[in-house]
Amino acid sequence: MLFKTTKAQAQAADIGDISELNGSAQIVRDKPYDANLKFAIQSNDEAITTDGRMAITFLDDSKVKLTEHSQLLIDEYIYDPDPSKSKMALTFGLGTARFITGNLNRIDKQNIKLKTPTANIAIRGTDFTATVDELGRSLIILLPDALGLSSGEIEVVTAMGTVLLNKPYQATTVSVFESAPSKPVILDLTLDIIDNMLIVTPPKEEKVTYAEEVLTKQESILDFNELDIDYLEVDYLGEDELEFTELDINFLDVNYLEDLLNVLDALAIAEDEDVLAQATSTQISGTLLGKDPDTQITTLITGNVVSLRRDVNEYVRIDVNGSESYTVIFIQDGVSNVIKVNGGSDSTITITQGG
Repeated sequence: MLFKTTKAQAQAADIGDISELNGSAQIVRDKPYDANLKFAIQSNDEAITTDGRMAITFLDDSKVKLTEHSQLLIDEYIYDPDPSKSKMALTFGLGTARFITGNLNRIDKQNIKLKTPTANIAIRGTDFTATVDELGRSLIILLPDALGLSSGEIEVVTAMGTVLLNKPYQATTVSVFESAPSKPVILDLTLDIIDNMLIVTPPKEEKVTYAEEVLTKQESILDFNELDIDYLEVDYLGEDELEFTELDINFLDVNYLEDLLNVLDALAIAEDEDVLAQATSTQISGTLLGKDPDTQITTLITGNVVSLRRDVNEYVRIDVNGSESYTVIFIQDGVSNVIKVNGGSDSTITITQGG
């Protein structure tokens, strides 16, 4: 395997290279380097993406894929013919990273140390994603293998507890290292959705420049007189912020991390609730019969039909069989509600609107 090496890299060992690159990214070492394909990677490098995506393949054939606005720190990597002497330590600092295990015989699994700002991750031959927001909150999702089965197992560990993920799309969240991970739940997701879990700061309101103000006062473009503009009045070089343009918008980004964190929190609360529907044998949890002032969901039971409706900016209605078991998740404009019908163990229905 051939890698491009800069002069500053000459005395350090290459541990992998950039195998995929789309857009802008950097490798920070003694200084920032613009990323390019086959750029050699070394221990203690920090990989940062802005409006681009990047994949790093290590000597053991394990791979980390970064989406836009992500950060990865390679704390340590030692590759030795003896797997017991090989080591890998990575920190997923921000954004979304997908980790795909390499050759299982090249690094002993106990020597692989993966973490986010709020959790440690122990793996057993697996494929998973870690999404981290600006506060360090972490969402860990186990991904399926090529056959749609579990790709392995991962343990998510904090100072207060451990959870095991061993089913496709099973997920947990951690807010701070001093709290236990949330109880694992299986999310109704696809790899395409996960690949677009981006952390993007929304654009600020555009400022109208002095030149634009003058132009809008003219009746037409023919009335525009450049001499009417005092270009010295505005210090364009003194502006600290770059303008957010349409090119900076990723239309696939819907702030999934925030939505999923809300959903998982709601699921944890709903598991502790067991509200018996009045005058019926149908069990409803997560909202009240009639109009619930907290969830703003109207729940009606007519015969064997349970009707759930919510009308706040967006309207949604779903009717389900009252003798079956469902988990219904409404995500509307960033507000998440989880309702369980008869325990919610058989089917999960997720409806997303707005955003």
